[in-house]
Amino acid sequence: MVIGEMDAAQVAAFFRGKNILITGATGFLGKVLLEKILRIQPEVTKLFLLVRATDDESARRRVQTEVTGREIFQVLREKHGKGFEDFIEEKVYPLAGDVMYEDFGLDTAKLKEVSKDVDIIVNGAATTNFYERYDVSFDTNVLGAKQICAFANKCTKLKMLLHVSTAYVCGEQEGLILEKPFMMGDTLREGTHLDIESELNLIKHTQMELKANCATDKAQRKTMKELGLKRARRFGWPNTYVFTKAMGEMLLGHLRGDLPVVIIRPSIITSILKEPLPGWMEGVR
Repeated sequence: MVIGEMDAAQVAAFFRGKNILITGATGFLGKVLLEKILRIQPEVTKLFLLVRATDDESARRRVQTEVTGREIFQVLREKHGKGFEDFIEEKVYPLAGDVMYEDFGLDTAKLKEVSKDVDIIVNGAATTNFYERYDVSFDTNVLGAKQICAFANKCTKLKMLLHVSTAYVCGEQEGLILEKPFMMGDTLREGTHLDIESELNLIKHTQMELKANCATDKAQRKTMKELGLKRARRFGWPNTYVFTKAMGEMLLGHLRGDLPVVIIRPSIITSILKEPLPGWMEGVR
């Protein structure tokens, strides 16, 4: 589907005067989204960026280094000239926190401010390593979705919660694959049933065993990586990443209540086609 100019203008207009919370803003997709919003809709009110950091000042420095200081902001920087930093400071509000914690680890005052202001949440935070440790991947991709949902329910004027998943939650099936949501317990392997709570208990039990056996860090990493792959393949998914992303979708669907939730499933993400910098790509892809 090609979005026409009128549709694109309507999308841009929607962001005017809005307060948006973005998780995963230091990632590839996150910084592309942030740059585009600031470029096509400079009348957006606030962009709260949840960043892993010890405090808000550290979060601000990380955003400067890893996001707004990158080449993709070149066009925006040229447009605003000497006023670029002031423009960023006026619009962008880094928050030190993490999706795996209740209320993202924000203090009461900050939580109240953000939940009162936010119109849109874009959850792009994820561990994307296909073969990540099961506990690490579960914390961000599964429990993170749960915390996002809990936080969204505290936002008094929320208009949309947009969750970034992946097309590969559908596994390695061939042919026409319909976009249908995952229900709790769904799997890709016939005759199996997935219990997310049991998976969490399995992780905790494995961690306790490793600790009791005084396992080295290397042994813990190896065991947890192998556990993730084993559990993923048991239920029909090819790797830990897509398995945990599928569980995250299940939790969102189960816990959403009346929340206006949209789940998007991008496939392969390549370089920028046209603007702001044709062909731009970050890192080795």
